[in-house]
Amino acid sequence: MAIKKITGTPVGLIAWVCTAHVASMLCYAIYPTLLPQLQREWGASNSAAGLISGMFFAGYMASVPVLSGLTDRVDARRVYFFSSLLCAFGSLGFALFAQGVWTASLFQGLTGAGIAGTYMPGLKALTDNLGDRAQSRAVSFYTAVFGFGASFSILLAGAIAAALGWRWAFALSALGPLAAGLMILVGLPRRRPPAARRRALLDMRPVLANRAARGYIFGYTLHCWELLGSRSWMVAFFVFSESLARGGPWPWSPVLIAAIANLFGPGASVLGNELALRYGRNRVVPVVMVCSGLCTCLFGLLSGMPWYAIVALSFVMLGLHMGDSSALTSGMVVNSDPGMRGASMALHSMLGFGAGFVAPLAFGAVLDASGGNASPTAWMLAYASLGLFGVFAPLFLRLR
Repeated sequence: MAIKKITGTPVGLIAWVCTAHVASMLCYAIYPTLLPQLQREWGASNSAAGLISGMFFAGYMASVPVLSGLTDRVDARRVYFFSSLLCAFGSLGFALFAQGVWTASLFQGLTGAGIAGTYMPGLKALTDNLGDRAQSRAVSFYTAVFGFGASFSILLAGAIAAALGWRWAFALSALGPLAAGLMILVGLPRRRPPAARRRALLDMRPVLANRAARGYIFGYTLHCWELLGSRSWMVAFFVFSESLARGGPWPWSPVLIAAIANLFGPGASVLGNELALRYGRNRVVPVVMVCSGLCTCLFGLLSGMPWYAIVALSFVMLGLHMGDSSALTSGMVVNSDPGMRGASMALHSMLGFGAGFVAPLAFGAVLDASGGNASPTAWMLAYASLGLFGVFAPLFLRLR
C-alpha cells in the first residue's frame, strides 16, 4: 500500500505525522483570530473574551492527563482518532450553537479537549515508531510545525469569515481534525504499549519524582504562559495599534500579520533544538527564555509606533517564543521513563496548557484593571504580565 511505503521510513513517517498535526490544528486559532469581531458582536468585556480563549486550554488541561496517559495502556492511534472526532464536534458546535460567552466557552472547551488527545498522543505515536537516535529531531520537527498549524488556522479564520461569516469559519475548520484522525489511523501501524508497572491512570507522582524530566516540564509551563497568552491577544493588539495609526489602515491586515508572525516559529524551534543539542539544553533554554521575555515586555510598549516596527518585532517575538519549545519537549521525552512516557507527556502538556488557560484570562483582567483595551498603558502592563515570567524563569529552573 502506498501509504505504508511512505510511513515505512523515518523521514516519511515524520512527514506524515507532522502533516496530520498541521491538519488537526485548523480549529486551534479560529476564536483568537475572530476575537475582536465576536467581542463586539456579543458585547463581551476583555475578561469575558479572555475567558473564552482560556476555556480552550481549560478543556485541554482537564482532558490531557487521561488521554495522554491512556497511551501507556492502549494504542496511541485509537486515542488520536477519537480525539479528532471530539475536536471536530467542538468546532462544529461553536458554529451552530454559540450565542455568547457561556455557549462559546463550552464549545471552546470541547475543542481544546479534542486537541489534548491529538497533540501529545500524536507525538507518542510518532516516537513509538522511531529509534532513540531519531527521537530528538522528530520531537523538534513535530513541535515546530505547531506554528504552521497556528498560521493556517489564522489564515483560514480570516479568509472564510470575510467571505462567508464567522460561523462558516468554525464549521469548515472541523474538516482538519477529521482528516488528521484518518491519516493517523490508516498511516501508522498498530502498536501494543510495552508492559509496565501498573499505576493509577491519574497518578503523576512517579513522573514528578524524575528530577531530570521535571525541570523541562516546569520550563514548558512558563514557555506556554508567554506563548499562548501572547497568541490569544495578538490580533486584538494589532487592531488596537492600527486604530492609533496616523496614516490610516495598515498595508497588511492584522490577521495576515499574525499568520506570518507564527510562521517564524517552526524554524526558530528547530534551530533552538539544534543549538541545544550542540551546546546543551541547560545553557540554551535559559538564554532563549530571558530574550523572549524581554522582547514580550518591549512589544507592549509599541502600540503607537509605526506599523513596520510593530510587525518586525512581532516576527522576532514569535521566533523567540518558539525558540525553546522543541528543546524543552525533547528534553522531557529523552529524560522520561519509557514505560511512563505517555504520563510524562500528559503532565508536560497539562501544566503547559493549564498556563495557556490562565494567561489569556490574566491578560484580559490586566487590560480591564488598567484602563481597558483603548489604553496603551493597559496593553503595556498586559504584555509585561506575560514577559516577566520568561525574564525570571532561569532563576528557578534546574535543567540537566
